[in-house]
Amino acid sequence: MDEKRLSLHGQWSSRLTFILAASAAAVGLGNIWKFPYLTGQNGGGLFVLIYLACVILMGLPLMMAEITLGRLGRRNPAGTFKEIAIENKRSKLWSWVGATTIIAGALILSYYCVIAGWSVAYFGKAIKGDFQHIDTLHAQSMFKQLIANPWQLIAWHSFIVISTIIVIAQGLEKGIERAVKYLFPCLIILLVVLIGYGITTGHFGEAFKFLFEPDFSEIKGSTILVAMGQAFFSLSIANGSILMYGAYVPRNISITSAAIAISLADTGIALAAGLAIFPIVFANGLSPSSGPGLIFESLPIAFGHMSLGYVFGGLFFLMLICAAFTSTISLLEPAVAWLVELKQVHRMKAAWVIGGIIWLLGILTVLSFNYWAEIKLFNLNCFELIDYLTANIMLPAGGFLTAIFVGWMVCRQTVSHELEIKKSWLFNCWRFSIRYLTPIIILIVFLHALKII
Repeated sequence: MDEKRLSLHGQWSSRLTFILAASAAAVGLGNIWKFPYLTGQNGGGLFVLIYLACVILMGLPLMMAEITLGRLGRRNPAGTFKEIAIENKRSKLWSWVGATTIIAGALILSYYCVIAGWSVAYFGKAIKGDFQHIDTLHAQSMFKQLIANPWQLIAWHSFIVISTIIVIAQGLEKGIERAVKYLFPCLIILLVVLIGYGITTGHFGEAFKFLFEPDFSEIKGSTILVAMGQAFFSLSIANGSILMYGAYVPRNISITSAAIAISLADTGIALAAGLAIFPIVFANGLSPSSGPGLIFESLPIAFGHMSLGYVFGGLFFLMLICAAFTSTISLLEPAVAWLVELKQVHRMKAAWVIGGIIWLLGILTVLSFNYWAEIKLFNLNCFELIDYLTANIMLPAGGFLTAIFVGWMVCRQTVSHELEIKKSWLFNCWRFSIRYLTPIIILIVFLHALKII
């Protein structure tokens, strides 16, 4: 049965390719846009330390669980949960957990493409020199003008969606593998170049201290909870992508070592993004705690006042585009695989059908920033509602139920065979984490997001 399932989509050509692809899926705007500003808002080094602990205790065990499920099921997330549930004499209703991750990934992709489009727009602004000598008011006005223009947003949104469809339509080897083999190394090179520039600013030491020297006197409950949430979301857990990529993992690849490598790559790039951004922030007297506007409102000011700012500004937003594009590819794949398997349609057709639906959903986000800005439900516009639904409800619920399913519903011997952890005490540590620690941490994150705690 495995061979028949594999024939639908293929498998990764090598261990390195899988690690590159899964790392690229995890690395995205969350690492380069969200992680630095959350670090700035939550005390720097202390936040980083708690974040790293949460990655080890929650993120890594859950990633191992998702890859394990993917390789066991060899199907899209919904099909995988259904097959494994049947094999373990559990209810077929578990398939809804997989379906929820597909839907969550599709909803996230709908607004992710719009935000990724901002990066494309700002790349053009940077290389044209539009940031030259701008002040705070000008930077804020520039961003407001961009999001107030629906046609411009639709154009960039369409560019991202169509580019993603073209890659996914080519399949695993000719599409996804080829794209990540170019995009991910480019992202690393650009990041290294920007860190190199950061060293020349004279504020690299200050940035390093800010990131890696925790001040325990600043510890707060909110810092711990935000770090938990970021650790969960930054690894691209529960949106279908890691589980789907796990379905393409050959038998000769160690899930445990691959998951560790992916987690290290994802965390390393998040920290490297901080080392690239904060020297520029400190050198220009900007606040590291300026929030979500750090990338699109604060950094353009810095680029506008540095020598060769148009070059480094362009490189920075090109890096954002690479990071965003690798994520959009991974978010579209589960839904396309689901349609291919369910209706036996050609991958090309499935990619354009699902991509078209994503494009239409993205228009809701586009209009949320302009024409529909005042239309709200529960005091949230369309974009905020989709973001809240996915980030605060669907992803935590999917992660929690995935941990419960693997930890309690799947046969211990089956999981042990897939993970191939030679030392029994290490496997027992992982199993304890996936059964108890991970669900508890996710539940805390979930209740915090809902403002219950």
